[in-house]
Amino acid sequence: MINKKWFLYITEFFSGMSVMAVELGASRLLAPYFSSSQIVWTIIIGTIMIAMALGNVIGGKIADKRKNPNHLYFLLAVAAIWIALIPFVGKFVIAGVSVLFALFITKGYLIWAAFASCFLVFVFPLLLLGMVTPTLCKYAMNNLADSGKTVGKMNALNTIGSILGTFLPTFVTIPSVGTALTFIIFALILFAIAVTYFISIMVDKHKAIKTSLIIVLLFTFMLTITGTKSNFAFWATNTVYEGESIYNYLRVTEDNYYGEDVISLSTNVIFGVQSQKPKDKEQVFIHQDVYSDTYYEYALASAKMAKLDEKEKPQVLVLGLGTGTFPSQCARLYPNAEIEGVEIDSKIVDLARDYFYLPESVKVSVNDGRAYIAATEKKYDLIMVDAYQDITIPFQMSTIEFFTIVKEHLTEDGVMIVNYCMYDESEKSINEYLTQTINKVFGFSYIYSAYNETGNHLLYTSNDVNFFEDFKTKIRDPQKITAEFNDESYQIRSRMANLFRKFVDPVTGAQRFTKAELVLTDDKAPVELLGMGALDAIIQSELEYMRDSIKGKSLKEIIEEFS
Repeated sequence: MINKKWFLYITEFFSGMSVMAVELGASRLLAPYFSSSQIVWTIIIGTIMIAMALGNVIGGKIADKRKNPNHLYFLLAVAAIWIALIPFVGKFVIAGVSVLFALFITKGYLIWAAFASCFLVFVFPLLLLGMVTPTLCKYAMNNLADSGKTVGKMNALNTIGSILGTFLPTFVTIPSVGTALTFIIFALILFAIAVTYFISIMVDKHKAIKTSLIIVLLFTFMLTITGTKSNFAFWATNTVYEGESIYNYLRVTEDNYYGEDVISLSTNVIFGVQSQKPKDKEQVFIHQDVYSDTYYEYALASAKMAKLDEKEKPQVLVLGLGTGTFPSQCARLYPNAEIEGVEIDSKIVDLARDYFYLPESVKVSVNDGRAYIAATEKKYDLIMVDAYQDITIPFQMSTIEFFTIVKEHLTEDGVMIVNYCMYDESEKSINEYLTQTINKVFGFSYIYSAYNETGNHLLYTSNDVNFFEDFKTKIRDPQKITAEFNDESYQIRSRMANLFRKFVDPVTGAQRFTKAELVLTDDKAPVELLGMGALDAIIQSELEYMRDSIKGKSLKEIIEEFS
């Protein structure tokens, strides 16, 4: 039989490692449905701590009634099997919870849906793992005289295992083999320990280890084959790439948009789109056949405001490069411009090159946007801040301190454009906070709300207080507005001119704002809670639409409408 004490210590070490691995895997499994915000992390950590605490209490009580650890290793095997099934079953549970809660919860949707998902998917196996430490402490003690020493060793091994369980998934397994296989790897470790223990009871330890290895290898082979076929968006047929990085769940899809084939990127969301480009390598959304009429073209107004066409070597910086739709447009329209993009996720940069044909002329730095701009001494004619993913907003790039740094890195007539995509019309919405924070730094801003058209809000401001008036003067002259598009067709020049004129419409065009009372700072920036409010507003709006759609209709008519 396997020597009792060292095997108990091994069990403690790997159970601690597996707890942290499951916790980190949980964040990635939930991200496509609920984003990856501080709120979601709080729910994950809180739920897991509840499970562990309950496991500690239950495990201690059960250990006092048992003469051997057989029951513990049986439960360890059950936990291992549950964890191995999470990537296959868990996504269906989470998707079902998301839909169910969206129908009935209008306030605090993110909290309740994420909590329910965590509870249903992760509480049970982690409760079982929580039973490990108190149970093993009892069986590892020889007498009360060395109880403190034994408990200390157990806690130390659990902590060391937890440290490795924190770093390995983040930096090794998830980026290399994905979330599904990460769950499977750590489930197999637990399963191997349980199998080895039970075989050792019946035969000598050498045969036990050999037999358990064979069983685990067979189990590994079956789960690995299945695991490689696992995907988050299990219902989708248009996925051409699905993968993960240290920072994001990544999905590239092919769609038809305005009658044209386009390729899109989603990061940490199942349904949203962060970047989009025509499938044709040579097209960049400004050709006649692929004119998207989305915020990509609205963003081009900032280039005209920054007078890139009038400068010999204009400097452009994009913080939050994504796959580079906007810098690709600028590279085509302004070949003399020096364009830099900053993207924290190196895998997104790879996708930009492989799937979205980001021009080699666009210099890319893999870095945090704020860290990059704070470290450079360059000044730019145009800075685009495009680092906000729906309700997931990096707080360090939303504060007065950040926008002060941006202002300092703009030329005298330099323009900043900020793209954000959040529906919330309340007086203290995330949109209001962002706008008023920027106003506090620059003194004013112009906002074009394209939410009903594209789901976006675009904010423009500058070190030059007259930049917008100059822009209006320029677009009144047909010769000036079309000068940049001489290599394009008449239809494109006409469309772009009409689009730019939308910005000066007194009713529907860009509106000027100066209010600066709601300010986000590095010390206080509750962007997650503000974003959650925006999500609740979206859900409420969709629910009202659904209620109006089904009102007075029979069940058959409802099924036909939504099928």
